[in-house]
Amino acid sequence: MSIEICNLSFSYGALNALQEINLSLKDGRFNALLGPNGAGKSTLFALLTRLYALQSGDIRIAGHSIAQHPAQVMRKLGVVFQQSTLDLDLTVAQNLYYHAALHGLSKRQALPRITDELARFDLTERLHDKVRSLNGGHRRRVEIARVLLHKPDILLLDEPSVGLDPATRESLNQHIRTLCQTQQLTALWATHLMEEIQHDDPVTILFRGRVLASDTAEQLCQQHQCADISSLFRTLTGANE
Repeated sequence: MSIEICNLSFSYGALNALQEINLSLKDGRFNALLGPNGAGKSTLFALLTRLYALQSGDIRIAGHSIAQHPAQVMRKLGVVFQQSTLDLDLTVAQNLYYHAALHGLSKRQALPRITDELARFDLTERLHDKVRSLNGGHRRRVEIARVLLHKPDILLLDEPSVGLDPATRESLNQHIRTLCQTQQLTALWATHLMEEIQHDDPVTILFRGRVLASDTAEQLCQQHQCADISSLFRTLTGANE
């Protein structure tokens, strides 16, 4: 498994943000993590990316414990956080070259990768524009192009479509799915939006720091006799009561 999470718990003082989380991602698939704001999704991402130290439990990425082999683990990951981490006063090229350098790529090595990724997003002509001049959808595309430069095996995306219009959200969602299919990337897409999940997606429902269910959306709906993911979520969380 690309990511295995075992008995993971985390608290902020007396507040239990995550409680006994167990989760395995399906390799080469678009894995969805569904939960409302405050469910613990961002805390989980902070632990996966080592922004927070483990308190209890373990995370293994590509067979390596995140606590024991952090360097090997981080090379495998590409991460898009909910809040943009682009430097608005640098150009698209400067942001991308900086990221490439952090991963040990020279400008000569980075240039064809940057060219390919920007072409994929129809952003080639924006290479020398400052990020500040881009709209929200284009900024998000630049972020995804950036995380692909070092050719990660796993993409972690924490609410990547927040603030985007519906058409851009759908386009971004589909692009990540295409990457999973064509490049065998494993993606973990965290969202609170039901429409971003398809029936055959492996999905984990996180609510108040606990995993309520984990399987394909279709299997979960069948198990709980629900017509769709929205009614499944309402059933499992008691929102119908």
